[in-house]
Amino acid sequence: MADDLGGEDTTPQLAAPEDDAAPRRRRSYDERRAEFVANAIEFFAQEGFESSTRGLARRLNVTQPLLYRYFPSKDDLIAEVYEAVYVQRWREEWGRLLTDRTRPVRDRMIEFYHAYTDAIFNNDWMRIFLFSGLKGVGIHGQYLGIVRERIIETMLIEMLHERGLQPTPLTEEEVEFGWTMHGGIFYYGVRMLIYKSSVLNNKSFVLESVVDAWLSQIETIHTNARARAASASDGA
Repeated sequence: MADDLGGEDTTPQLAAPEDDAAPRRRRSYDERRAEFVANAIEFFAQEGFESSTRGLARRLNVTQPLLYRYFPSKDDLIAEVYEAVYVQRWREEWGRLLTDRTRPVRDRMIEFYHAYTDAIFNNDWMRIFLFSGLKGVGIHGQYLGIVRERIIETMLIEMLHERGLQPTPLTEEEVEFGWTMHGGIFYYGVRMLIYKSSVLNNKSFVLESVVDAWLSQIETIHTNARARAASASDGA
């Protein structure tokens, strides 16, 4: 690569006095790789994705060629960041919670959003997501697919089922309304963590208000969407 720095790992080693010197355990490949990913998360969250791997190598105090031994390209490193920040923070029990029909939908949604926002309301998650969208990296697009399938569509189906309404196929109006509700919760975190705005320090109030608004309107959205679809079909 044109901007490779060349050479071996130049991480400085601090010399210990000879009498007290103890052999340092050599870190395994997986340990070193995990260390690089953790530092890349912090680096991209601070600097954005336009920053080069040269800058990341400098931050790590290693050579760029060494970094490429672990990640053949910047895209490979970004894929690992996505895996660590987004995929691995998703909890399988959230899916089971949202589809547990022994409990009221409202209770499930509120419990889920408390756990979910605990996972995503942090600077690394928010900043990497927003930088990804601004620079077209693709992380945001991949994750939005997860949000639609695992959160929005799942909750819509559960809400409609609880009311005895036909939940599938979902209409785009219902899904868009779901995005509006979910986005309100996300933007609460953006205001707090990115804009550093003063927000109501009562997350429970915010989550319960959004869930209640969603539940109070979903039946109307459903009925109107189905009526428009039927009218369009008759007109055809």
